[in-house]
Amino acid sequence: MKLAQGILFTEKQIAARVAELAEQIASDYAGKRLVLCAVLKGSIPFLADLMRRLPGDVRIALTEMKSQVDGLHAKILFTSSLELSGEHVLIVEDIVDTGITLDYLIKHMEAERAPASIKVACFLDKVSARKLDVPIHYRGFTVPDKFIVGYGLDFQERYRNLPYLTWVEPE
Repeated sequence: MKLAQGILFTEKQIAARVAELAEQIASDYAGKRLVLCAVLKGSIPFLADLMRRLPGDVRIALTEMKSQVDGLHAKILFTSSLELSGEHVLIVEDIVDTGITLDYLIKHMEAERAPASIKVACFLDKVSARKLDVPIHYRGFTVPDKFIVGYGLDFQERYRNLPYLTWVEPE
């Protein structure tokens, strides 16, 4: 696979969209303590940019998820020990494609961690790949069915550091 020549979204477009999302989230959670639960590793840039724009009492929890090889199952590899019971949780996800991993995480949190509420902020939404209907409350961009890289998203651990979004193509 090689890096494409085109750019889906520039660094400036990304910054503007994250600022808009932060405004909406800040308004919706005004006066409430919020826990941003980031799904590692791809969501790190989105999490960092988003949390710096949110006022008030904002806490961070981290989780690492793994989709199974069959593409139909997911499992949690790591979750930080931050108490989520009774908290307002905003799952911060880099990209939602099939919805399987996100569905599993939401169900796990509801059953095991008992938050007051759970909402989802995804940076990218690849609707064309959806297998399960999952709630997305805050959406950065909708993207085509390509292998997107940059701004935290990778191809074999490469290209996460790009400040813009592009895609990889078969050679």
